Amino acid sequence: MKFLSALQVQAKNKGVSTGLKWMAGKGETFESYSPVDAKLIGTVKGADKNSYEAVIKTAQAAFVEWRSWPAPKRGEIVRQIGEELRAHKNDLGTLVSYEMGKSLQEGLGEVQEMIDICDFAVGLSRQLHGLTMHSERPGHRMYEQYHPLGIVGIISAFNFPVAVWSWNAMLAWVCGDVCVWKPSEKVPLCGIACQHIVAKVFKKNNVPEGVNNLIVGGREVGEWMSHDTRIALVSATGSTRMGKAVASAVAERLGRSLMELGGNNAIIITPDADLDMALIGAVFGAVGTAGQRCTTTRRLIIHEKVYNKFKEKLVNAYKQIKIGNPLDQKNHVGPLIDKGAVDMYLAAIEKGKAEGCNFIVEGGVVKGKGYESGCYVKPCIAEAKNHYEIVQHETFAPILYLMKYKTLDEAIALQNGVPQGLSSAIMTTNLREAEKFLSQAGSDCGIANVNIGTSGAEIGGAFGGEKETGGGRESGSDAWKVYMRRQTNTINYTDKLPLAQGIKLDL
Repeated sequence: MKFLSALQVQAKNKGVSTGLKWMAGKGETFESYSPVDAKLIGTVKGADKNSYEAVIKTAQAAFVEWRSWPAPKRGEIVRQIGEELRAHKNDLGTLVSYEMGKSLQEGLGEVQEMIDICDFAVGLSRQLHGLTMHSERPGHRMYEQYHPLGIVGIISAFNFPVAVWSWNAMLAWVCGDVCVWKPSEKVPLCGIACQHIVAKVFKKNNVPEGVNNLIVGGREVGEWMSHDTRIALVSATGSTRMGKAVASAVAERLGRSLMELGGNNAIIITPDADLDMALIGAVFGAVGTAGQRCTTTRRLIIHEKVYNKFKEKLVNAYKQIKIGNPLDQKNHVGPLIDKGAVDMYLAAIEKGKAEGCNFIVEGGVVKGKGYESGCYVKPCIAEAKNHYEIVQHETFAPILYLMKYKTLDEAIALQNGVPQGLSSAIMTTNLREAEKFLSQAGSDCGIANVNIGTSGAEIGGAFGGEKETGGGRESGSDAWKVYMRRQTNTINYTDKLPLAQGIKLDL
């Protein structure tokens, strides 16, 4: 395909890079098959322990130089990366769509997120502010400043194969850190494509080798990173199960971790909701990326007065959803990532039926011409109870659960009554309802929206969630502080040495 050659995504059996050099590891071989048509895109040789060690040592050496570059100069490098991403937006977005399976619009949107975070990081490079404060001692000045951490390890998931890496990398780079990235082994070519794009900018600007490193590998590489004391921060995106393993390993060595894990997101639809607006938010939230977003809408909590009316609207909308090749922009829903995901989807439907779910839009695998990969499934809807085990669990597939409520307090309790705490929303034109949802007695999620759905976060706000979502924050606001260490400084500019708290020491 033309876009593959346009980006020079030739893996050449090499899945390990220090930014300017590529290495052929002796680890596991990964074959990337597109879920769109089951065709083999490329074969990548993953890292072994020797190639991993070479990357880490190169990164350590690069950090010593990179941290001394002025932050605005580091920001200029990121600005140029943003320009390269603009030039390759169509190519990279198409690759994301083809290798991962999301719609082309969503693939292009993911690259736009990368461009946006570059712009944000460029401005941030001149705003890495500390504070000044008054000392209790005369002739003293106190302030705080931020310094880079060192090596930042990034473990990203298949559903956003490039954007989430960029959220971390662009901020880490302007902060003076170097990065070691392990992309999902299910979408390695997206990572390799990004490495080529960044390498072009780095080479032109004489950025030291090892500032941006790529390691293709499976679970073993993630374990190496988690236990490696040379990696100051491990940012991991994925399932709660994976996050618990990474977080415990990093905590055991007193390292830092940034967790972005599972979501079980709900929209509350009140009697005062604009139902047409709510319908758009619910449908896109539930079927976008074939239900494979951490912010996917998985539950609709609908007031009993509008329940039947909205259910009818929803069922009619689902009849209009077009499932097929995501590169065809007439289609709304592409495939799941692989047949393993299809098996989990089917198992969840069976478990839901066994627990008492009433499927008002039936699911199943789509078969026939154009669906030969076996990864296309039907978005489905089930009436359910919030306490059902399958509802409490995040299924990475387009299964939407409906439930009724009578009072707003009940709705909020249902919304909060799951182990995850990422994204949430309420659809209402009632100011009191909106404000209560956003209050201390409201949503317990890291993201709480009014009159928009649970999907589609902007990079300007900090992204992340609570409870089993991990508590991490990426992207905007002051998330940059995660990638730096805080230092408090006190300067005595007198010829005396008074001690704090009025302590006297006579010598």
